[in-house]
Amino acid sequence: MPLFPDTALPAAPRQKRRETPTTASAPLKDKALEIHRRLCGVYECPIPYFHSLDPLSELISSLLSHRTRNADSGRAFKALRARWPDWAEIEQASVEDIEATIRGVTWPELKAPRIKAVLAAVRERVGALSLDFLGDMSVDEARGWLEAIPGIGPKTSAAVLSFSTLRMPALPVDSHHHRVAQRTGLIGSKVDVGPSHAVLRAQLPDDWSAQKLYDNHEVLMLHGQRVCFHRSPACGRCVLLDICPTGQARAPAAAERP
Repeated sequence: MPLFPDTALPAAPRQKRRETPTTASAPLKDKALEIHRRLCGVYECPIPYFHSLDPLSELISSLLSHRTRNADSGRAFKALRARWPDWAEIEQASVEDIEATIRGVTWPELKAPRIKAVLAAVRERVGALSLDFLGDMSVDEARGWLEAIPGIGPKTSAAVLSFSTLRMPALPVDSHHHRVAQRTGLIGSKVDVGPSHAVLRAQLPDDWSAQKLYDNHEVLMLHGQRVCFHRSPACGRCVLLDICPTGQARAPAAAERP
């Protein structure tokens, strides 16, 4: 199984800037909005953006962050920029030097050649190392353009559009976000992270701003990190307990423990 799944979405018509959602039932839409409302109350929306990187820099940062702690991927990104201030220099650097520079991330031996390959693909398709032009596309079209590059999947494409200075209305889904969505019943237990992007986006209003979609991702992610843990979730202090089927199922079992 490849580290970076090679998936591609069809480009959307240029006249539509926003993401084209799939369909979602009214009860699921209502539940998604209620979850958003409650979690925003806890984590204080609007949440400030944590990055102000140009889209190409955000793309490299996102590739480094795969299965890696934020602190470690952040250090690796800073190390890259300190050693090679221009992406063109990294494009020409050896895989061995890049790997040594990002050694603090998970799988540096795979991410180093991936970074070079992605930079080469951008250069080949654009003629320059810049992704600023994506801001003139619709969300669907921009994500399709990015995901046509081998190694860029839904999470990375959405992160580039949402987190970078483009500030486009795309919804990223990471493992924490995905876990909370599954446990609360927004998505089924067999829906993987990649396909969950379209499903979860369809549950939110079509006209939501980039900030609101960013908030939605952030509050579900934060909830997964601080309350809805992978092991032993803290259901007793969860503001979603009464509408979470997983929490409701765990409550009787927890009450029976000595």
